[in-house]
Amino acid sequence: MAKTINNSASERAVISGIIQHGSDAFIDIDDIISVDTFTVEENQILYACIKKVLADSTTIDLPSILSAANDLGLESWFENQISSSHIKAISGFDISLENVRHHAVKLKKLEIARQISLQAKHIISNISEVTGDETVDEIINVAESPIFELSASLNGSVEDKPLILGDEVEGYIRHLEENPSDILGLSSGFAKYDAAIGGGFRRKCVDLIAARPKVGKSMLAGNVALHIAGTLGIPVLFLDTEMSKEDHMNRLIAKNSGVNINDIAAGRFVKNSGTRERVRQAVEKLKDAPLSYIAIAGKPFEETLSIMRRWIIKNVGYDENGRVNDCIIIYDYLKLMTSDKINNNMQEFQVLGFQITELHNFCVKYDCPCLSFVQLNRDGITKESTDVVSGSDRLIWLCSSFSIFKRKSDEEIAEDQGESGNRKLIPVEARHGPGLEEYDYINIAMQGSIASIVEKETKREVQAGVNQHNEGFLTDGAESEESPF
Repeated sequence: MAKTINNSASERAVISGIIQHGSDAFIDIDDIISVDTFTVEENQILYACIKKVLADSTTIDLPSILSAANDLGLESWFENQISSSHIKAISGFDISLENVRHHAVKLKKLEIARQISLQAKHIISNISEVTGDETVDEIINVAESPIFELSASLNGSVEDKPLILGDEVEGYIRHLEENPSDILGLSSGFAKYDAAIGGGFRRKCVDLIAARPKVGKSMLAGNVALHIAGTLGIPVLFLDTEMSKEDHMNRLIAKNSGVNINDIAAGRFVKNSGTRERVRQAVEKLKDAPLSYIAIAGKPFEETLSIMRRWIIKNVGYDENGRVNDCIIIYDYLKLMTSDKINNNMQEFQVLGFQITELHNFCVKYDCPCLSFVQLNRDGITKESTDVVSGSDRLIWLCSSFSIFKRKSDEEIAEDQGESGNRKLIPVEARHGPGLEEYDYINIAMQGSIASIVEKETKREVQAGVNQHNEGFLTDGAESEESPF
């Protein structure tokens, strides 16, 4: 017979302590225990009645317990199973006020152990239904997901209760004074974009960048990943839905070395000692970067969440205060992987809406940022607003910033003879940042042959520079008109 995970003595101690010390004891333990924390039915009934009494009073006696039982429809228990002498015996259990919480903490730990035991039984039951047609990740997720979800719910239980901000504000300001920072989140490597969205990629936030196909969103994602992992040394998880691992390595090496991607892919870089050495140096840099990559094409979204969770637990870890270390997840790109969930009741835009909801909830739960890319619909060719993203309005509702990455028109390139690049990045919405002024955008120079993306001036900055130049030219021209020459 399996051993019951309980401690009846501690249960009696807690009940007795609350009866003896009233609201003073109850307030001290109410944040960690509930009816389910007790395993003996009589103690569960007594705790429910005691909690009912203390909702309107600060002390407890036998009549008030019986009255509460009547209000809760539990009077039959006191007629048949819980006698007055039993209540008096528990009340006589000698326990000091300061020891009540000690026993309550012990009961809470035992409750957690019972929850783990229950999850283990569910895991055994579910694993027995495995057919062998599942992927390895799907099988592992059967065991991991219930335990990780339980752990996350326990870690977040304190935050679910209201806090007095005034009690925390002094320590918070002292922390800021002792740890000043030039940027509030993780830098993307593009200073103007970071400033527009409110200081880079912040924890608990999902930042979206939308683009049409073949514009270079994967190249932009790779540049951001390489900056955060390679330059800042912060772990990055790159989730890819389209390209191969080799394609990404070719691009990253090209970015670091300045050698043509196709020369790297074909091995032609070895023909020149200079390019060979640059490639080798780029490889050494990439070897030291904490950049994790996985192809998730065709994987169910739930499996992707499991991969993310496992990466945080195993690769990122927690600091001494139990907070997830600095990291970022780059999701390239958010889309429907299979048609399994599309039916008469669930359309594609609804499925994508649930995905961004789950992604947002994940980032909040695990206190990490995520940069995700999405597809622009055909309206995105000419329009530059929030209604051009394919999928669902919910993608916009739940993101912290929404930006559009697109090709510049021939007219836009001609405005400064192509000196400001061939792409533009338009921060359309930003919850934490100022964004850009209307009709403004960040100029981007993309050199696809070496996977290089460079941030340039904004459109207004370029225009201001042109205007200053023109004003100087006009002054010179005026003087020349007064000259006989």
